[in-house]
Amino acid sequence: MPTQINSLLFVCMGNICRSPLAEGVFLHLAKQHDLADRFTVDSCGTGAWHTGEDPDRRSIAVANKHGIPLPSIARQIRVPADFKDFDLIIAMDMDNIHNMLADGAPANRIRLLRSFDPALNGKSDKHLEVPDPYYGHGDGFQRVYDMILSACTGLLDELTDDD
Repeated sequence: MPTQINSLLFVCMGNICRSPLAEGVFLHLAKQHDLADRFTVDSCGTGAWHTGEDPDRRSIAVANKHGIPLPSIARQIRVPADFKDFDLIIAMDMDNIHNMLADGAPANRIRLLRSFDPALNGKSDKHLEVPDPYYGHGDGFQRVYDMILSACTGLLDELTDDD
């Protein structure tokens, strides 16, 4: 992984639920700490099903509940450009990682988002996945938001440790 990380790409399957929520949460946290100008942040999906769409209405609702705007419009990962343009590629689950590795992504710059959650230190990759709430019911989007918030807080702390 590069020593100075300035650009982050959050990746999920369709880029309408988890990755736009992670992008919005990270940008919100960075802004709260007066660090928004330090980072270039984007999100994308490994698939193209939702290209050009706004985030899922349930992601928007949970983000709005917490005062967080979601700026992204869904797009598919650009191979190989995104692998060159971003210092850190942050996946929501192992399927995302496997898909990107198959497309030639550099393994040393890919991490699961929840690997940055200090409460999960030492957990296996399966425990570090952010589950896809798309087909779920109930409070799935709120639970995903809570996971993302904790992990993005740890991510920002790790990236700014030397500041």
